Amino acid sequence: MAHVLSVNISKEKGTIKTPIQLAYLRPENGIEGDAHAGNWHRQVSLLAQESADRMSKMGVKGLRPGIFAENITTEGIELFRLPIGTHLMVGSALLEVTQSGKECHQHCQIFQQVGQCVMPLEGIFARVLIRGEVKAGDEIAIQPEH
Repeated sequence: MAHVLSVNISKEKGTIKTPIQLAYLRPENGIEGDAHAGNWHRQVSLLAQESADRMSKMGVKGLRPGIFAENITTEGIELFRLPIGTHLMVGSALLEVTQSGKECHQHCQIFQQVGQCVMPLEGIFARVLIRGEVKAGDEIAIQPEH
């Protein structure tokens, strides 16, 4: 079963995020209190723990949820394989995948501190379709197409 490992926010874009107990997700906004919130296509970022684990096996030290600036760290789902437009029920919120991967901006803080960044290759981005709450342990389910 795919689930949320950690929910993370930051006050500034391009910085490492800090885990929080509970996130409130709002349509056309994203996660309340996060720097990436707003009416755009990258309201919520997701990264699989399995992606970070591959970097750990390559010798990268000190990895933890939020270090790659992801809002939601997942486990048990290959996020980067999901097609654009996929609907995901995450906790009680419904998300739509809007982007897979991203351009790394002039070696962000994550790259500078860690030496590599997996978000450009394996992270995904989504917008909130239905408001809800998300916390560690919540189930993640791919929703059938309508």
